[in-house]
Amino acid sequence: MIDAAVVDLIRTAAHGDPFSVLGMHADAKGALWMHAFLPGATQVTVLDADAKTLGELVLRHPDGWFEARLRIRKRRPYCFDVHWADGSHAVIDDPYRFPPVLGDMDVWLMGEGTHLRPYEVLGATLREMEGVAGTSFAVWAPNASRVSVVGEFNVWDGQRHPMRLRRECGVWEIFLPGVAAGAKYKFELRSREGHVLPLKADPYALQSELRPATASVVARMPAALPRSEERQRANALDAPMSIYEVHLGSWRRKPEEGNRWLTWDELADELVPYVEQLGFTHLELLPVTEHPFDGSWGYQPIGMYAPTSRFGDPAGFRRFVDRCHARGIGLILDWVPAHFPTDAHGLANFDGTALYEYADPREGFHQDWNTLIYNLGRTEVRNFLVGNALYWLERYGVDGLRVDAVASMLYRDYSRKAGEWVPNVHGGRENLEAISFLRRMNEVVGSERPQAVTLAEESTAFPAVSRPTHSGGLGFHYKWNMGWMHDTLQYIARDPIYRKHHHGEITFSLVYAFSENFVLPISHDEVVHGKGSMLAKMPGDAWQKFANLRAYYGFMFAHPGKKLLFMGCEFAQGAEWNHDRSLDWHQLEIPAHAGVQHLLQDLNRLYRATPALYQRDFDGAGFEWIDHNDAERSVLSFIRRGHSADALIVVACNFTPAVHQGYRIGVPNPGVYKERINTDSVHYGGSNVGAPFGEVTAQPVPAHGRPYSIELTLPPLAAMFFEWNA
Repeated sequence: MIDAAVVDLIRTAAHGDPFSVLGMHADAKGALWMHAFLPGATQVTVLDADAKTLGELVLRHPDGWFEARLRIRKRRPYCFDVHWADGSHAVIDDPYRFPPVLGDMDVWLMGEGTHLRPYEVLGATLREMEGVAGTSFAVWAPNASRVSVVGEFNVWDGQRHPMRLRRECGVWEIFLPGVAAGAKYKFELRSREGHVLPLKADPYALQSELRPATASVVARMPAALPRSEERQRANALDAPMSIYEVHLGSWRRKPEEGNRWLTWDELADELVPYVEQLGFTHLELLPVTEHPFDGSWGYQPIGMYAPTSRFGDPAGFRRFVDRCHARGIGLILDWVPAHFPTDAHGLANFDGTALYEYADPREGFHQDWNTLIYNLGRTEVRNFLVGNALYWLERYGVDGLRVDAVASMLYRDYSRKAGEWVPNVHGGRENLEAISFLRRMNEVVGSERPQAVTLAEESTAFPAVSRPTHSGGLGFHYKWNMGWMHDTLQYIARDPIYRKHHHGEITFSLVYAFSENFVLPISHDEVVHGKGSMLAKMPGDAWQKFANLRAYYGFMFAHPGKKLLFMGCEFAQGAEWNHDRSLDWHQLEIPAHAGVQHLLQDLNRLYRATPALYQRDFDGAGFEWIDHNDAERSVLSFIRRGHSADALIVVACNFTPAVHQGYRIGVPNPGVYKERINTDSVHYGGSNVGAPFGEVTAQPVPAHGRPYSIELTLPPLAAMFFEWNA
C-alpha cells in the first residue's frame, strides 16, 4: 500500500513525479500493484488486452484513490473498467501505463537548444502509442513543481492528469488516450513555491479558441510541404517583387451579416483574385498568429503556432496559402519575435518565473507597448522562435517572413532613457543575444527552406542587415527602407512651390540605395494614428492631390528597390485606415479613385514585364542619374537598366503643377523611346499631357554628358516611363 502522505500529494496534485506512483508498479518483493486516482469513480476493475479481469481496485480514499495487488507476475497492457458516481460506465486506458513521449534524441536536442522542429514533439500531438489513439502533451516548464494538462476531457481538473517531468530538458509530458482533434485544453502549473498559477495556453498550440476565450485546441499538424524551385525563382533577389500589404480583418467585411470577418475560403475567393488582377507579385498579411486583442492588429501574439481563429480553422489557412500559389502569388507573413503581451494565460511568468522573458524589467519590459521582451539569451526561447519561423515556412508553405520591430531587438537602450537599460557584457548598447538569434534564424531558414525570404523592418543605420551572416551581416534577404519612406513622404506633402528648396529629400535615398537590399514601404503605419491617408497627405486642391499621389507612385515604381503598398492606398482611400471596418470600396465608383487603381494595375504590369525595373535593384550599375540637379523646376530624370544591354528605361518626374515644354534630357542611345506609362494620362484621371504619338526619337543633340537626347513635354505633377527600342 502507498503511504498516506504520498496519497495526499497525488490527490492534491502536489506530487512532483506522479508516474512513480500511479499505474502498475512492483513492490520490494516483486509483487505488482495498481494505483489509480479517479475522482468520481465508485468501482474500478483492471482488465487486460483480452478484457480478462486482472483485479478489482479498492477505494482507499474518498477523493478517488484506488489501489490493489494484482493476480499477475508480469507487466502487460491494461485498461480500467470504471463505474462513475453518476451511474455511467466506461472502459478507459490509463495514461500512467504508457512510456515517455519524448525520444532520447529529442530530449538531447531540446536541452541543447538545437531542435530545428520542436513543434513536432512539444504541444499537443495526435498519435498512437501501443496501438491506442490519443494525444500526447508536452510543455517546457523547468521551474514548475507540478504541471497538469486540463481540458474538457477531465472537467478542467488539475488533479486528474499530472504530467511526467523530463529533467534533462525541463519538459513535462503525458499521453492521454482517447483525446481527439478539437479537444480544448490548457496547462495548470504549480510554481516551485507551491502556488497554482492561472491556467496557461499551450505555447506550441496549433489552434486556439476565438477570443475572448483563451483555450488551446488539439489539431492535426499540417503535412510538411516539399521545397519548390518555382517559388525559389519567384522569390529571387533579381525577380520582381510588388507586395500588397493587408490586414485581413478590415480589408473587406460582411456588413449585412453583423459586420463579420471573411472566412479563409471567402478571402481565397475574393482577396486572392483581386491581388492577381492588380498585378501584385506578393501578398503580405499583418500577423495571423493568434492574439487576444483586435486593436493590436496581431502584433501582440500569444499563439505563435496557431493561425488566428478569427477567419476559421488551420486547414482553412492552408487552403488560402494554396490558392495564393495557384494564382502565382507569393505569401509573406508579418512575424513578431520581439515581444509578447502580458496576458495571464500567455507566456508571461509561465512557470512561476520569468521563463520566456528577461527577469529584469530594464531588459524584459517594453515601455512603448507594455509588453514583455523574449529572453533570447536562453537556448530554449531561441529554439521556440527559430522553430516557429520554420513551422510557417515548411508546414504552411508561406514564402517569407517580414520580421517586425527589428530595431527594438538590436539595441538594449531602444526607447529607454539613461539608467533604464542594462549594457551588454562588453558595456555596449547592442543586444548581442538578439543579433545572434536573428543570424541563427536566417541561417536555418536559408539552409532548410532556401525558397523562402526574410524581410527586416529596421529603421536604424545598423550595418549589413541584408548581408549574409558569413560576411558579418544579419542574413536577411531584404530591409525596409524607412529613410526613403520618411524623406519622400515629407517631400511630397510639401506645397510644390516650396519643393525646390527641399530637393534633397527626394534624391537623397539614391546616396545609400545600394547599401542594403531595400524594400520601399508604404505600410499600414503611414495611414493610421492621425497621419491621414496617402491622399490626405497630398497638397493642393482635389485634382492636385490625386495628381501628386499618381506622380509619387510612379516615382516609387521607378526607384530601385522592391515595392510594398498597404491596402486602400491602391485606390487612394480618402480616410485613414480603421481596423474595425472595411475599406471604403464605394469610392471606386468615383473616377479619380478608380483612376489611381488603374494606374497601380498598369504600374505593376509594366514593372513585372520590364527587367530594367527589377533585375538590378541592388546593383548600382542598374541605376544612372540623367539629371538630379534641376531643383528649380523640381524635375528628376534617370535611367534604369536590366541584365541585358537593351533592357533600358528612362524616367522623368515633374513634381510641380507646371507643364514644361521642350524639356530636353540626355539619353545613352539613338533610336525610339516608347512611352510606357504617363501618370498624367486621362485613363488615370490626368490632363493627358505627354508624348503626342506615344513615343519620342532620340536626336544627336548632346545633353547631360550624353551624345543623344530626347525632347519632352513634361506633364504637371507626373512621372513618365520611356522604354528604349534598339
